[in-house]
This record gives sequence, C-alpha cells and structure tokens, in this order.
Amino acid sequence: MGVEFRDDESGFREIGDHDLIYRARKTLCSVASGDTEDYRELLSAMNREKLGIEEVAMLVTNLNALSGSVTYIENVQHDELLSAIFDRSLWNYKPDVMDALIKFIKLLAISSGKYVDRCLEILTHQFCPPDILPLLKILARKDQVLSRVHSALKYIADMMPLSPMRLGPIVLDGMPPDRCSKIRTPSLVIYVENMLKLDLGGFVRNLMLAGVVDLLLNLDLQINNSSKGIFEMEQEDVNESTDHDLNDDSERPRQLSPEAKAIAEKLDSLMVLIFEHLESCGGHLIQTFQTLLDSFMKTVLTAYKSKFSQFVIFYACALDPGNCGVTFALKLEDKFFCSTDFPNIRMSAVAYLASYLSRAKFLSVSVVAGTLERLVDWCFKYIEMQDDEINPEVHRIFYSGCQAIMYILCFRMRSMMGDPQLKPWLVRLPLEWILNNKLSPLKVCLPSIVLEFLRQAKAARLFMTSEKFNFDDYLESERSREYGGMERLDMFFPFDPCLLKKSDSCIRPNFIFWSMVQPTYDDEDSSDEDVGEAFAGDDDDDGGMDYGIMQSLEAQHFDFDEFDSSLNKMSITPKDSLHSRFGGAINQPMRMPSRIRPSTSPESL
Repeated sequence: MGVEFRDDESGFREIGDHDLIYRARKTLCSVASGDTEDYRELLSAMNREKLGIEEVAMLVTNLNALSGSVTYIENVQHDELLSAIFDRSLWNYKPDVMDALIKFIKLLAISSGKYVDRCLEILTHQFCPPDILPLLKILARKDQVLSRVHSALKYIADMMPLSPMRLGPIVLDGMPPDRCSKIRTPSLVIYVENMLKLDLGGFVRNLMLAGVVDLLLNLDLQINNSSKGIFEMEQEDVNESTDHDLNDDSERPRQLSPEAKAIAEKLDSLMVLIFEHLESCGGHLIQTFQTLLDSFMKTVLTAYKSKFSQFVIFYACALDPGNCGVTFALKLEDKFFCSTDFPNIRMSAVAYLASYLSRAKFLSVSVVAGTLERLVDWCFKYIEMQDDEINPEVHRIFYSGCQAIMYILCFRMRSMMGDPQLKPWLVRLPLEWILNNKLSPLKVCLPSIVLEFLRQAKAARLFMTSEKFNFDDYLESERSREYGGMERLDMFFPFDPCLLKKSDSCIRPNFIFWSMVQPTYDDEDSSDEDVGEAFAGDDDDDGGMDYGIMQSLEAQHFDFDEFDSSLNKMSITPKDSLHSRFGGAINQPMRMPSRIRPSTSPESL
C-alpha cells in the first residue's frame, strides 16, 4: 500500500513500502558519514509528544520503515532513536500504533543478540500501565496491550530459544520492592497478573511464581515496618496494668499508618490474584505446589515477621488436601525433626505445623493424629536422653514441640476422643510422662495454652492421674519468653485468622475458627467437679482463642479503615491474665490465646 512521503522540495509523490524502507536505511547509514540532517528530522518526528491524525500516520509509517531496516541499526550511533521509540508506552496509543511498535520490537530483538535484553525490557515494562493513565482507559486497553505483548514475547522465545532464560530476571527486576509500595494497586495487580500469565516453559513459570511469593512476603513485612510498635500492647492490658509500668505512652497501641493500610490493600488484592491462579492450574497444581513449597521453605518460613503471605500455601493445600495438604505437613514435620537446621528454623517449622494442623478444616483427623503421634514420639525420645532440670534456652526446641502438641490438642482433642479408634490410641500416648518430668514443659510453655490443654485433658479424663497437675502452678510462668527468644516464637501461630478483607473471604470456607471448636469440657457427658472448681467463674462464651475479633470476623469482613482497631483488639495475652499473673485473683482463668496477632510476630517484642 502506497503512502505520501516527502521526497524533495518540489512536493509529494506516491511511494511504496520498499521505497520507505530504502529511505530509512539510507537515513540510518548517513549517520556514520556525518550527514545527520535526515536522521535529525527522523528523530524530531519520533520525539513529538502531541500527535494529531497526520503525526500518528507518520509515526506508523516511520516505525514500519524502520522495522524493515533493523539490521542497519547500530547501538551507539542510533541510541537516541532507540530511546525515542522505547520510551513510548503501548498504553498511550490505539491499535495501529501498538502494532507498529510491537512489529519493530520483535524484528529488532531477533536481528541481533545485542538487542534482546533491551527489547524484553520494553515489552515487560508494558506489564505496568502508566500511573498517569486513568483507570477507565487502563481497563479499556488492557486486553489490547497485553495480548500483543505476550504474543511478541512468545514470538521472540520461538525465534531465540535462550531468551526465556534472560526474561525471568528482567521481569523480577522490573518490580523492585521499593516500587511496589508506591505504584497504584491496579497497576501492581496487572503487573503480577502478567507475571503469572507468562507461559514460556517450566523455568519461567517456576521463577515467576517464586518471584510473586517473594513480592507478597516483601509487602507483608512492609506492613509490619510501616506500623512498627502498633502491636506491642493490647489496650485492655495497658489499662489494667498501671501498677507495673506498662502504661507508658510509648507502649500504647498506635494507629495503623495510611502507608501500612495502602500496602495491606495491595497485598490483599495480590493474594486473591494468586488464589485464582492456583485454582486455574487444574491438573498442574501438584507441580505448581512444589514450586510454591520450595519458595515457602526458603523465604516465608525463615521470615518470622510474616503475617499474611503464608496463607497462599494454605490455600493451595485446601485445593488438594490429599496431596498438597499432606505434603506440606510432612515437609514441616521433617524440618522440625532435622537436627542440622538452626533452632529458630525448627521452632518456626513446628509453630507452622501446629497452627496448620489446628486450623485446616480440610485435613482429616487421621492425618492430624499421625503427625501428633510422631511429635509425641520425638519428645518422648528427647526426654529419655536428658538428665537435666528446667532450662528454656537449652531445651527450647523440645519446649516448642510440647507446645505444638498441646496447641493441636486444644483444637482436635474432642474429635479424637469421639472417635472409637482414636480415643484409646490418644489415651495410650505418653503425654503425661512427657509433660510431667524434670524439664517441666507445663511451667515453660505459654500459660494460656497450657491451661486450656489441661482443662480439656481433665474433662476428657485423658490422664489417669490428673491430680498431679495443679492448675495454679502454671499461672506464674514467664519462662516461655526465654525459650521463645527475641523472636517470641513461643507466641508465633502463623495461621491464625487472616484480617485481610478479600483474602479472608477465600480462606474462611476451609478454616477452623476457635469459636467453631467444641472443647471437651462442653461435653454434656463431662461433669467433672474439679474442673468446675478449678475454673470457677469462667463463662467462656467469647470466642476463646479468637477472643476479641470473632464477632467482627464472623459477622463481616474487615474494612481497611477498621484494620488498625481490629488489630488492637487481638492479643496473645488473655483477658484478665496479666492481673492473674502479677498477683491478682487466681480463680480468674486464663483463656486460650486470642489470635496471635501480627504484633506478636518476632520484632514487636
């Protein structure tokens, strides 16, 4: 098809595509000889920001002519021209310009290896719409832009098989952590959506999924850093503890910053996006899960401050409980038993394991029982090799295992005792010997968990000699802080209720809230008078472990405007417990810990 093109000062003439390409090649070659007049005219045309109908037509013409001349482009001599082209965003143009730009980029990429990275960079840069572009225009042009981008990437990969190896790092570098918190949520979501859509082989898919997990974790930690100090004390505990220097203004809960709220919104949207991606995997879920699991073990497990990003693997497990769900539990179990790993890694693994087995509605009681039996066996063997007294620091891994056992049983004891096959098995476990020995885990583990466990165990008559356990002995312990260390791993239960609005709506169908648990002492057949005496005055109808947030969680999702106040309501320290532990009335029972809030993740204590 011919177009009008200025030939000389005499006027215009109709010329064809071959003439345009010839003219473009001549213009490019003239730069080497020092004759840059035509080149400068071309640059001027390519740099015009305001484009009318004629300018758009000329832009398309020039791009098409240059597409036929890519072998004549030199990186140094024509850098200004390349910059003028690459600085253009597909999002700002209609399909005719998009097609011309994509055509040029594709042909330039395969013309010489020295341009591949630069072409891949400009293509993946299109994953993120310009911040100045209105949202309605983004939605209108999204499919037009991104379908062309992915088609171009596929074309380049087919023509240059090694290009996908170079594409992965370019995509990951295109969204650095400091940028994620600054760009608009829709733009970030579109970028990540396109990361997950890349279908250029297993290497790229795995790299993208791992990169998304890293991105989620980074945002997760940014929420904590942006709100540092907000979670340190529960408001009601501050109010109750005026006699113990706990009411200092510096330790009062502070409002979640606007920055933290914005990051939480981004994280919430991205988590829902990856949930949808996992659902779309279908028969490939197991392979995808393996990548997810490897990434989790390398990053999330070791990031003790993580509050929300771990729910991605929880959701994946819920999609395939028999394979993914069991594999995750076994992997955590192996990590805890691995004597060559660092203590904090092992303690984090068993905290994840306990929280997962307690909260995952999709896991069968037999799977939970199998893991519990192996944990008990490990603790039993550990005691056999010890001739020591209480030492929270030396035996911290053992104490973390004991606390995991008790925590799991707080959630699962009634279902096991109600199973004709599991009840005799549970009674035969050497729990009493493990918990009542010289290492005294009941005096070291978190008191609220210890007391809830003993309460249920006594009501269920789990121990033959329950009189050995004096409830009052476990109200004074502060040793859990010692074995938990600076990270407070004694208080780390990572799968407690998720407060992110949209993510929670996806997770809750497969999640066990404490209010859903029927403890053994609620059993109509249990009327142990000692239990009633030991826990006189307790009207535990407030949600127990999830005390303080259950009404909000069960009735409605959190809005981000409520996010800060909701977090302030959550505490590992049960209501009235500080009063009891510092000399108050001991007949006021400690409750199971409410949601182990993001605050109690390591750095806040």
